[in-house]
Amino acid sequence: MPMRSPGESRMCGRPRSAYRFSVEITVYVAPGNVGHGIGSMLYSQLFSILQPLGIHAVIGGIALPKEPSVALHEKFGLEKVAHFQQVGFKFNKWVDVGYWERVL
Repeated sequence: MPMRSPGESRMCGRPRSAYRFSVEITVYVAPGNVGHGIGSMLYSQLFSILQPLGIHAVIGGIALPKEPSVALHEKFGLEKVAHFQQVGFKFNKWVDVGYWERVL
């Protein structure tokens, strides 16, 4: 999993200093492996290293509806902070996208 240190995010060649303490997290688990605790193991490891890296806020976006993903994010203390209607296009249809956040 590629990781960048705080302040390493770049756009147009300049550091994006205002967001250097925030990260967006994503875990993809193959459909046949959902429900076996893989996502929890990955997030557990990820969260154990974020705060020592100086990360202050964690954001996760979820294409909705997807209850297993919602449950995973909420299990790790993320709270729903936004819901956008029909902003994603997956499997030949428009989908809503929700965002969850946790301040460490």
